[in-house]
Amino acid sequence: MSDPKKTVLSAAGELFGQKDPSAVDRWVAADYRQHSSLAADGPEALRGLVAGLPEGFRYEGARVIADGDLVVLHGTYHGFGPDPLVAFDIFRVDADGKLAEHWDALAPVVTDTASGRSQTDGPTEVTAPETTEANRALVADFARKVLVGADYSVLTDYISTETYDQHNPEAADGLAGFGAAAARWAEQGKNLVYKTVHQAIAEGEFVLVQSEGEFGVPVAYYDLFRVRDGKIVEHWDVISPIPAELPHSNGLF
Repeated sequence: MSDPKKTVLSAAGELFGQKDPSAVDRWVAADYRQHSSLAADGPEALRGLVAGLPEGFRYEGARVIADGDLVVLHGTYHGFGPDPLVAFDIFRVDADGKLAEHWDALAPVVTDTASGRSQTDGPTEVTAPETTEANRALVADFARKVLVGADYSVLTDYISTETYDQHNPEAADGLAGFGAAAARWAEQGKNLVYKTVHQAIAEGEFVLVQSEGEFGVPVAYYDLFRVRDGKIVEHWDVISPIPAELPHSNGLF
């Protein structure tokens, strides 16, 4: 049995750290399935992407979450474009220890945020692995009732009223900070609409929810929650517009 977290960290280090196209031969499955809007399907497209990375390109990792054969990377890409991009990458590792599937969402780094927190700072280590399934169930229920169901009357059943550290750049800390941001978004015609939850990936106190919905335009929502003592106490996210066309036929999800 492979160790998916070790596999992904090793592969990402060689592909995006060393910018070594030959790492595709060592780490990527022949039937590699791509969901990103940045690359076509298959290992050769990934090889071309790595070969074309610019001189100043680098990846700054923040946290890693492993759940069975799925591994989430949360960090910042420098050099993909003129501005740094905060990103969530999800990799599926097959039984042979090869990268078999990939999803991602990226958004520009914002330096002046409402909470004063960055989009990636905060706790990084999994300290309570025994809470994984309870936390997954809590966040999945929250996603079903509050995010998709839009029942905000039960918000405090899931989110702590004492501590809610916010990393969305437009929202301040606490439930009041989120409420104020949501009101501003609504005035701008950008209501938070969640239609489908595609994945809930959990390890310890961290749960990533990958969803599809609208935020003025069709978007992919990647929401990472940290749970403590049965309540959500911290939130990071990327909201990424869904492009009209993709360089493959696999869909974004």
